[in-house]
Amino acid sequence: MKLILLGPPGAGKGTQAQRLVEKHGIPQLSTGDMLRAAVTAGTEVGKRAKAVMDAGELVSDDIVNAIVSERIDQPDCARGFILDGYPRTLVQADAVEAMLNAKGMKLDSVIELLVDDKALVGRIVKRAEEAAAAGQPVRKDDNPEVFEERLREYYKKTAPLTGYYYAKGALRTVDGMLAIDAVTEEIEAVLASL
Repeated sequence: MKLILLGPPGAGKGTQAQRLVEKHGIPQLSTGDMLRAAVTAGTEVGKRAKAVMDAGELVSDDIVNAIVSERIDQPDCARGFILDGYPRTLVQADAVEAMLNAKGMKLDSVIELLVDDKALVGRIVKRAEEAAAAGQPVRKDDNPEVFEERLREYYKKTAPLTGYYYAKGALRTVDGMLAIDAVTEEIEAVLASL
C-alpha cells in the first residue's frame, strides 16, 4: 500500500498516518525525518544535504527526491509506505511519479483530508491553550498568525496537487472535520475500496 496524505497544516495528517502505521505495519515517511536520518547515517545524499543545511540554505528538490528514493528502497518499505508532507509541489509530484515508475511501483491512493480553514485556526488555538494549561511546551507554529501564513503557503504551493492527482484518478477525499476515529474509519473505507 503506497499512499500520500494531503491536506493543509493542522488537518490531522500526522495523527492519521500514525494510525495507518499501527494498523497496516507500513512506515510513515516524513521528509524531515528522512533528511535527518540520511545526514546521521552519512550517506552520499546525506552528506550533500548536510552541506546545504550547514550553509543555512533550503535543501533542493533533487536532494529531497534522492533521499526519498533511497528511503523507499529500505526493507521496511517493501509492503508499502505513507508519504506525509511530500510531495509539496507539482515538480515534486512529477518526481515521485518518475521515481516510482523507475522502481516498478505506483501509488495506490492519494487521500486528501478536507477541512474548514477557520475551524483549523480554532483547533490550533485550542491545542496551544491545552498544551500551556498542561505545562507542556507550545509549538511555535501553534500561533494563529504563523499558522495562517503556513496555510497561505499551502494553498500557493501544495493545494494544486489536488487537481494533479484528481486528473490521474488517484485522489480520494475524506472529511477531516469529523472526530479522529470517524476520519480513521473513512480512510479505512477508502483503502478497502482499492
